[in-house]
Amino acid sequence: MNAGILVHGGVGSLEEWRDGCLYACGKGASILKKGGPALEAVIEAVRTLEDDGRFNAGTGSILRIDGKTIEMDASVMDSSGRLAMVMAVRDVKNPILLAQALLSTPHVAIAGEGAGKLAEKFGLEPHPGPSEHALKQYERIKKALLNKRPEEINPLWKGFEHLLCDTVGAVAMDRDGVFAVASSTGGASAMLVGRVGDTPIIGAGFYAGKLGAIAVTGIGEEIIKRSVARTVYDRIERGIDLERAVKDIIYSFPQDIPIGIIAITKDSAVALSNRKMAWAELTIT
Repeated sequence: MNAGILVHGGVGSLEEWRDGCLYACGKGASILKKGGPALEAVIEAVRTLEDDGRFNAGTGSILRIDGKTIEMDASVMDSSGRLAMVMAVRDVKNPILLAQALLSTPHVAIAGEGAGKLAEKFGLEPHPGPSEHALKQYERIKKALLNKRPEEINPLWKGFEHLLCDTVGAVAMDRDGVFAVASSTGGASAMLVGRVGDTPIIGAGFYAGKLGAIAVTGIGEEIIKRSVARTVYDRIERGIDLERAVKDIIYSFPQDIPIGIIAITKDSAVALSNRKMAWAELTIT
């Protein structure tokens, strides 16, 4: 393929939400079709998912365990060496645009209050507050905790599978053979204020190099421990077929730990998970 893009709506996301993934994929693909850079394409795809409201990112981000705080993480990276990570940012509509803005500074990572001030400096839109969907999710979480059944939300969130969607992400290759990845999240269900997952951690939730790009979704703590994205990339470097490289990692996780991966190389693209996962792919020839 000359260029291509994949997006995911988070492991556990409803299959009927694929329309949102297809739309986001199309927005990114339109950039690639014009010869635009992969990094711009994945940022636009993720921004579109952040604005959807159904996915746990941007406007759809869930509430922390205190019932009032929204904190979001995002990251971008391409194979030319561009990298930005934002963590626990509040009051920003599109954290992925904050990550993009960070690329114009000397820094590669920013968190908390400083991230908020940077967003203000770049004139990014403030967060509109929790969506109706996010509020409903929080009520389900609170009920499970009050009933002393936390196992229903972590790690399996048994009976609440639609709460699993914790991240959105995109990977792409442009016509110049440059790879890029972008990810954004409102975090996992029932989080402490200040918790940071895998989404903004290079090598864990995302990675891009000369051979491809990888985005991961699932329980962040488990993904971080296993350095999932970099592990997949290392396997690609060793000449292992992309589908096998991803599948082996998926199968290495215990069945009660949700995990999903999308990845792209020059020759192929893969989206695999051990739960339902809305995703879409477009190839440009």
